[in-house]
Amino acid sequence: MVTPDEAWDIVLQHVRPQEPVVVPLIDALGCCLAEDVRADRDLPPADRSAMDGYAVRHSDLRRPSCVLRLIGEVAAGSPARPRVRPGTCALVLTGANVPPGADTVVMAEQARPGYGVVEIHSSIAAGSNILRRGEDARKGAVLLAAGTRLGAAEIGVCAAVGRTAVRVHRRPRVTLLCTGAELRAAGSRVRPHEIRNSNGPALCAALAQWGYPGTRFATVTDQRPKLLAALRRALRRYDVVLLSGGVSVGKYDLVPAAVADAGAVTRFHGVRMKPGKPTLYATATGGRHIFGLPGNPLSSLTALHEFVLPALRRLSGQPIDSCRIAWPMALAAPAEPGGGRVHHMLARLVSEESGLSVAPVISQSSADLASAAGADGVVLVPVSRRSPGAGETVLFRPWRPLP
Repeated sequence: MVTPDEAWDIVLQHVRPQEPVVVPLIDALGCCLAEDVRADRDLPPADRSAMDGYAVRHSDLRRPSCVLRLIGEVAAGSPARPRVRPGTCALVLTGANVPPGADTVVMAEQARPGYGVVEIHSSIAAGSNILRRGEDARKGAVLLAAGTRLGAAEIGVCAAVGRTAVRVHRRPRVTLLCTGAELRAAGSRVRPHEIRNSNGPALCAALAQWGYPGTRFATVTDQRPKLLAALRRALRRYDVVLLSGGVSVGKYDLVPAAVADAGAVTRFHGVRMKPGKPTLYATATGGRHIFGLPGNPLSSLTALHEFVLPALRRLSGQPIDSCRIAWPMALAAPAEPGGGRVHHMLARLVSEESGLSVAPVISQSSADLASAAGADGVVLVPVSRRSPGAGETVLFRPWRPLP
């Protein structure tokens, strides 16, 4: 049995970013760049006014008060270029190009316009209120490096440099097979020996909220031929196949055998973590990946956030050090000891005067999905018989994007 960190190292040996594809910018949200995005011109491309005011020659402001002749106006987007000569000024609006001859912009609040003239009361420094050409970036500068995940601001950067399409890593295709003769659809009436399938909707929702929408799930009974057939079909169509349930050592835990029958190679089966101990990872031909997740809901969600989501991020092209998210945070209350396994204990974020901390959320078992609804993630309590106390720093792994 491997530790969680050893298991992740094994996964990293086999996951590689997917091949690059070109997609329209409007469809690129959440994708990772497979190329650098560079400035196609200086940014800004000319000296521009940082605010509404008057473009002047600073040498005209030597006196505490001066009257300058108004020679024109330049609005944002206007090609007008009235030349500012000694004793003159031009009205400029925020974002407008500074007209030739001017070297300073006086704020409108520091001037009093009259008929064809402007009286200025200002002692500002030369060059004030001007955004200089190339101040943000020079032509050819890398604005977004390969591997950057495209969010709203990054999409805006691409648009600003004229990119209508971008080269990104293809996002992996994912499917989920939920195993178990006891599983019934959420809308079904259930008898005492049956349960409604919560893992399917929960795992697909977790994938969607982290940027992998569209995953669908199917239910497969505990029959080896049917499970093998479903697994083989999935491996022909998808890059990553998730199986929920059937990965332990019971009579009807058929996933390990089905994985072997499908020709896949099991890389690890069993992780020194609580919950999620029976987790399995295997690789198949064609760069396919299989994750066997435990059937209990908390165990399944724990393994998903510990291994599956980090693997999907890497397959999508993210740098390795940004794939497996964990933040050092202070405990707001004592946590249970890890014992002989790393304890992934449910926790919620707490806002205090000193900043954010995490408070453990008590769950009754690894089937206690209701407790997870009140948590924001888990704290990683290391292998130890000692209980971490309030104020101690632990690693927090989020289970939902922060608002």
